[in-house]
Amino acid sequence: MDKKTMIQELKQLKKEKNAVILAHYYQTGDVQDVADYTGDSLALSQVAADTDADIIVFAGVHFMAETAKILSPDKKVLLPVLEAGCPMAEMVTPIRLQKYKDEHPDRTIVCYVNSTAKVKALSDICVTSSSAVKILKHYKNDKLLYVPDKNLGAYVKEKLDLDMDLWPGFCCIHNDLTVEQVKESRKAHPNALFIVHPETKLDVINEADFVGSTKGLLNYVIESDHEEFIIGTEKGILHTMQQQCPDKTFHILTPELSCFDMKLTTLEDIYLALKEEQFEITVDEDILVNAKQALDKMLELSK
Repeated sequence: MDKKTMIQELKQLKKEKNAVILAHYYQTGDVQDVADYTGDSLALSQVAADTDADIIVFAGVHFMAETAKILSPDKKVLLPVLEAGCPMAEMVTPIRLQKYKDEHPDRTIVCYVNSTAKVKALSDICVTSSSAVKILKHYKNDKLLYVPDKNLGAYVKEKLDLDMDLWPGFCCIHNDLTVEQVKESRKAHPNALFIVHPETKLDVINEADFVGSTKGLLNYVIESDHEEFIIGTEKGILHTMQQQCPDKTFHILTPELSCFDMKLTTLEDIYLALKEEQFEITVDEDILVNAKQALDKMLELSK
């Protein structure tokens, strides 16, 4: 089946099955283009909860589809490629987190939304890269643990001067960025602003003109009067940036800013997932209830 026919059939399937397609900004451009909504992981899950669709096809990775299911327990959530995971999310396991909780009962567990449902269920509150600073201001006097991303945790810890332990996890893409890469890119593009995701190391963050979540970086380039940018996050976001700002110039900090798992999903995967209603994501009821409490608290404090 050619691409044009597949897209036409997808539209028909969505109508017949009352389905919606969600795609993360890090997906390939053609996947983003067929989606009803594009965005970062939490925003997409909130869209999923608000829509009246019966079926959600989530072009992303496993923890994102789980989050959508937690927030939309009565809807069928499909992940087109079941093996699309997040190495950072797997760097904290429920067994090890429970052991830490047993040994540190005075610590409040702060969980990055980029985590499994089981880890969320063991946590007191979730945060996103865009809301972490705002939310953790409410916990300034608490003893905390941040899981699983040590880099985003270190950024917030320094910014708010928190008593916060950091789990030794990291994003395999953002963690490898270096100050040397930033300096070389600035030299090659002297008129460009460098903007970066806070999942990078502090020394790289300190080189940035702006630090923000994926959506925050997109909003920044849209609203900025500047015309040239060096982008320090997964290269999939360039597709949307170029669509939104066709007259501006974007340089990816390094071609290696490409998430293998995010790039697994193809148009054919989405088509087959919806046609066959396959690869449904489920979350056990007890885990769902506890994880939702942590997410609900995050949504409340994000307002």
